[in-house]
Amino acid sequence: MFLRRFQKRKNGKSHVYWALVETYRTAKGPRQRIVSYLGELKESEQSGWAQLSAKLNTTSGDQQKPSRVQQSLFDPLPHDDEVDAKLGSQPVLVDLKGIRLERTRDFGDVWLAWGLWRLLGLDVLLEQEMRHSRATVPWHIVAAILTVARFCEPSSELHIETTWYRRTALEDLLHVSPETVHTDRLYAGLDELLPHKETIEKHLQQRLGQLFDLDYELLLYDVTSTYFEGQCKGNPQAKRGYSRDKRSDCLQVCIALVVTTDGMPLGYEVFAGNRHDSTTVEEIVETMEEKHGKANRIWVMDRGMVSESNLSFVRRREGSYIVGTPKATLRKFEAALVEQKDWSEVEAGVEVKLVRSPDGEETFILARSAERREKEKAIHERFIQRMEEGLQKLQAAMKSGRLHDEATAHRRLGRLQGKNSRAAKAFDVKIERVVDETMQAKASNDPTTNEDAQNKDDQQKPKKKLPLQITWQRNEQWAEWACLSEGCYLLRSNLNDTDAKTLWKHYIQLTEAEWAFRIAKDELVLRPIWHHKEDRVKAHILVCFLAYAMWKTLSGWMRRSGLGDAPRSLLDELVKIKSGDIVLPVSVNSCSRTVRLRCVTEPDTEQKLLLHRLGITLPKRLGTELMPPQM
Repeated sequence: MFLRRFQKRKNGKSHVYWALVETYRTAKGPRQRIVSYLGELKESEQSGWAQLSAKLNTTSGDQQKPSRVQQSLFDPLPHDDEVDAKLGSQPVLVDLKGIRLERTRDFGDVWLAWGLWRLLGLDVLLEQEMRHSRATVPWHIVAAILTVARFCEPSSELHIETTWYRRTALEDLLHVSPETVHTDRLYAGLDELLPHKETIEKHLQQRLGQLFDLDYELLLYDVTSTYFEGQCKGNPQAKRGYSRDKRSDCLQVCIALVVTTDGMPLGYEVFAGNRHDSTTVEEIVETMEEKHGKANRIWVMDRGMVSESNLSFVRRREGSYIVGTPKATLRKFEAALVEQKDWSEVEAGVEVKLVRSPDGEETFILARSAERREKEKAIHERFIQRMEEGLQKLQAAMKSGRLHDEATAHRRLGRLQGKNSRAAKAFDVKIERVVDETMQAKASNDPTTNEDAQNKDDQQKPKKKLPLQITWQRNEQWAEWACLSEGCYLLRSNLNDTDAKTLWKHYIQLTEAEWAFRIAKDELVLRPIWHHKEDRVKAHILVCFLAYAMWKTLSGWMRRSGLGDAPRSLLDELVKIKSGDIVLPVSVNSCSRTVRLRCVTEPDTEQKLLLHRLGITLPKRLGTELMPPQM
């Protein structure tokens, strides 16, 4: 039951009457009927009848139980007590014509990101570790804003201030107004966050291990680079080196990352941009062992890390390793490649074979892949075709007389072989001058030829160079080796008691580290870096590291919920869930007021399914605000 208001105009005056109305169910749906006409009521009488109607809303039976009331958009929430006190217990009249929606903002993605931040316990950790200040926005909240922005919509700190933060509902979640989120505070937040890097890494190792029951015995290690925009004079680590981003024209830094077999981050270090990968191994191993212990560590690294000194270093520390080897090392195992026995299939199209080293300290794993063989065969054919076309162009230039200098011809041949290095040895090429046999025979058969006269004529006449010619033929030895080695690669390990299949499967998990870099660069926009100070650069990378930890947490959560492994697709769906202010013009005690209900839009069917699979429930309302009386 509820009170219904009737308004009637009589004799030039407006009269308000009230009635007690009951809702009941019929075969054709719910209907309403008037139980009693109450006439004109004072405000105190309206409140009393409203309370009576609430008490009458019970179901009949042996026990009186309150009937289940469907929550609506306008139902007050527990934290609206202050607003309820201002409104009083009397009914509030709402001007239905004046209801409007204002300030729609992105809610779903930032709400999920804030939940991931708290799930990882970073809110509590940083609140304890970061120093407290008298500023409006605490440092741990600034760190959360930076990381959530990097997770949801990666961009600059200026974009966070001017656009992103004002467009999201983080103000309601963090209780931080947009006016206090500015670049100076965000930049200072980067400086405050960086000193806690080691504490954060240790915390994430423990927390991620609890959430996903991780195994830290097998560690995947890889190095990538990321480039800068600008001269970076304030960063001594910004150097030119081998760029994985194909931006050798820019300064860069190298990032060494250690992840688990599931791609969960364990730690990282930042090195100078011209640092060779193999020189980072000892430092990374020592750092990780110091932070997380060195018992039962198996390091998986690619061939760029391999050097005899590095492997000896790991063995001296009683560690284990599974590493790739340079392609040239494969030639030492030509006989094992030719021999067709002892090969075992690990998966469709991939075979492995175990070869013991003569001293028995190491094990080598030969692997060959059918798909990789077809790929490398196609690469060789393409480079061979380019080599032939280039050699034919050289030959045409020599025949036409345009190319007559031997040094220039050899330089052009060298450039051609450099551009097609995969097939540079596929041809035996010879460049020489064409000898005029007729003139040579005449000079040798003339007995009257005077050597002094001939020298005199040679001095008077300008010397004319003989034309060049180029010849080539296929290198059969190269062709035989290419045919044998296509699709093959070699691994190396000191785990002598492990079979070839297990070693190969451990090594192939190194792709998780490669995927980590791809996620950081493409999804979290690690590159390019616009900061020029060394500490700011490191803090920027730390924020990306935290965002990656949130990304992998969501990925593992989705995988366990049967939603695949694509967090970006989920975020693209949840960002469609908005929050907005429902503005209600009301009349309280004959005074016009405005009530703002900050509500969340109802998710559609697909979004409801995603939220149900994740096991989370959206809030209906974020808050209520009673605006001051209008003057």
